[in-house]
Amino acid sequence: MLGLGCWAAVGAFQAKSNLEQARVSAQDAKEALLEGNTEAASQSADDALVRAEAARDATHSLAWNIIAGVPWLGSPFKTGQQVTDVVLGLAADVLRPAADVGVAISPERLYQDGRVDVDLLRNQEPQLRELSTNATRLNGDAAAISDPRYVSLMSDARTELQGQISGITSVIENAALAARLVPSMMGVDGPRTYFMGFQTNAEARGTGGLLGGYGILRFDNGVPTVDTLAPNTDLADALTAVDLGLEYDQQYGYAQPFTDFRNSNLSPHFPYAAQIWKGMFAEQTGVEVDGVIVIDPVALSYILGAVGPVTMPDGEVVSRDNVVELTESTAYSRFPTDQVARKQYLQDIANAVVTKMTGSVRSPRQLMDALGKAVGERRIAVWSAVPEEQELLEGTSLAHVLPGDAAPYAAVVINNLGGNKLDYYLRTEIEYAADECNGETRSSTVNVKLTNTVPNEPLPDYVAGAVGLAPELLIEVPKGTNITSVRLFATQGAELSSVILNGERVPAIVNTERGHPVFEAQVIIPPGQSADVSFQMSEPTAPGKPRAPSQPLVETVVPKVMVPECMG
Repeated sequence: MLGLGCWAAVGAFQAKSNLEQARVSAQDAKEALLEGNTEAASQSADDALVRAEAARDATHSLAWNIIAGVPWLGSPFKTGQQVTDVVLGLAADVLRPAADVGVAISPERLYQDGRVDVDLLRNQEPQLRELSTNATRLNGDAAAISDPRYVSLMSDARTELQGQISGITSVIENAALAARLVPSMMGVDGPRTYFMGFQTNAEARGTGGLLGGYGILRFDNGVPTVDTLAPNTDLADALTAVDLGLEYDQQYGYAQPFTDFRNSNLSPHFPYAAQIWKGMFAEQTGVEVDGVIVIDPVALSYILGAVGPVTMPDGEVVSRDNVVELTESTAYSRFPTDQVARKQYLQDIANAVVTKMTGSVRSPRQLMDALGKAVGERRIAVWSAVPEEQELLEGTSLAHVLPGDAAPYAAVVINNLGGNKLDYYLRTEIEYAADECNGETRSSTVNVKLTNTVPNEPLPDYVAGAVGLAPELLIEVPKGTNITSVRLFATQGAELSSVILNGERVPAIVNTERGHPVFEAQVIIPPGQSADVSFQMSEPTAPGKPRAPSQPLVETVVPKVMVPECMG
């Protein structure tokens, strides 16, 4: 037994050393691929493969196999074998072949001189698809590695590997998806035209913010161009005959979303707004666009951080540090009554930023990172009028769709009811909690805290008034008061027990959208005050990872989720 233990200990030392080196080389290979350095990627992948093979040999010796088979005592040894198997698979089935074919996942290779290399992406789609399949399989294997129980060192190794595999898998999967989607959407088979909307989240809407302006983004064989942007008022008389179903009409029909662009995106399900905007633009111009893209000022700030500031004709410099404040606050103070001048100012800024990002940029990777951050915060959304493309998009975080599955879900959606720009000063906190997975249902609660931080200083009526309130409501509120609709899109099958507003029970408006119950409370928040809204429910103990997607407001909201994941 002593000899067996010593033999296993020697193997453990060898495995640990080789495993650490393999993981370092694997990370180096990933970075080299992203930088387009296939020679360095090949060298690092080779080293990762050699080290991984050595680590696997050390953990599959006779002594190690014997101890791994002992119940409980052998748990960390079994974990060690699984870890080395996954690392070897990563090196052999993903990194090595990726380096061999020089896979096009490097932004520097894909985006040069203002053109996306759509031909390269399409040509490498088969290899990327195979690599994605292998990476996804290994990611699943890594997630299934057993608990090493009493050896914390092995537990740390497992956690580090799972994080690394997940990161590499994400890069490969995104590249494979891009190879399937990007060439066609960027015009490799013929020119494409997209309605590009700019959302002003100083006035919150379901998809983020009010449609503040728009332009036409064109792609021809990977080359983007942008037509001069237009103000939202160009759609003032537009209408569309889109049929989004009875449930949509019951919940949003009062706001006339098909004829009033200001209320066209009350729903957080982005394809609804996209179809309305597509229809409105076609009715006004006769042009049928191939899809819709939206972006907000916070995303523009990330882009400016990557491509550098822009200088306006009057010499004003717009940068990542001031673009949000300029477009969502300063513009309203600078042009308190001249709406035409203000809209033109905002158009000029948006046009300058988009023109710069679609031209030659100093670091395509920094631009891709900036866009990735914006996508991760749900500040960019994309819809395609081509059904096959839209189906692929809905598997990504770009689609902004209400999911069709029954897993735990809590999406808090704010819509401004005052017709003002006070959401620039609104601070939001969200918490989603549920009981353990005992029985068919469990109690759950979604708490929302909204704080009105409007400054105690004169603001234009357009910013701080309440022109959106219907006169027949006979409601008078102090200037700077935020009037807000708070909707909760809950887990399928959830039933509302009560809504508590600032400690008192209040009635809720109940609807259904795409299989999700929707509970709505309307709140009035005077300057400097907060509103605490608590939705108390009974929801099914459905399997699946709980989700609480954030609405892209001025400040990034990260909901706190305390919901145990139930097994099927």
